[in-house]
Amino acid sequence: MNAPPAARALIAEDEPLLAAGLAADLRAHWPGLEIVACVGDGRAALAQALELKPDIAFLDIRMPGLDGLEVAAALVEEWPETERFPLLVFVTAYEQHALVAFERQAVDYLVKPVAPSRLLCAVQRLQRQMVGRAAAPAQDGAALAAELQRLHGVLAGIVTGQAAAPSAAERLDVLPTQAGNLVHLVPVDDVVYFEAADKYVRVVTAEREHLIRMPLKELLPRLDPARFWQVHRGTIVQARCIAQARRDESGKVYLALRGRPETLVASRLYAHLFKGL
Repeated sequence: MNAPPAARALIAEDEPLLAAGLAADLRAHWPGLEIVACVGDGRAALAQALELKPDIAFLDIRMPGLDGLEVAAALVEEWPETERFPLLVFVTAYEQHALVAFERQAVDYLVKPVAPSRLLCAVQRLQRQMVGRAAAPAQDGAALAAELQRLHGVLAGIVTGQAAAPSAAERLDVLPTQAGNLVHLVPVDDVVYFEAADKYVRVVTAEREHLIRMPLKELLPRLDPARFWQVHRGTIVQARCIAQARRDESGKVYLALRGRPETLVASRLYAHLFKGL
């Protein structure tokens, strides 16, 4: 039997004992696996993955800063086209519907507490994938695009499974925004786009900008998905306010807006919305 291939891995887990245990078990099952980083929050996971370019990333779903799904989405947006995208393994305590989404897209997952037999299966699967990658030609732009499209299906399937579309009663019609002692009531119909800004979200209309203290991931489920499209992990735009979309050679899409002079960028993760281009 051939020796398992060498590989480099990153572990993102906010519980130190679980992270140490996973690293030790991985080394026992796969002596040729190098753990290049072990981090405890999502922002560090993203930064280290982009810097170190690991072959495999073990991402805890629930982490401070960015969760595992947000890290995966950010990697899709920022990963250089000249590098192979890492194999992703999500470490999760999610319900069965989320696990089905992983399985359908052939992305591996581990459920806490990780059973030794299940970890061994995951390791063997990763080893087979690494062997396949070694035998395949270097990844080009088209291959990366296909991989990113597949990952988009994973993330979209999980998000769809977690939360049903909001009912009419749950949707936001008016947003209260505060500036000093004044509270402005902004109709959602007037919003051109929303943009994440640290602990706030910028609410941009044709006339002015407002700030609300609500994370974008909490705002998104309360908007009508037929009207408001997420085009970047930090941007949601009202579809009728998109005047023109232009795709460049890297696959990014640039959006010209009605009523606003700035141009928005739709990342590769959401470029499928404009696949007719």
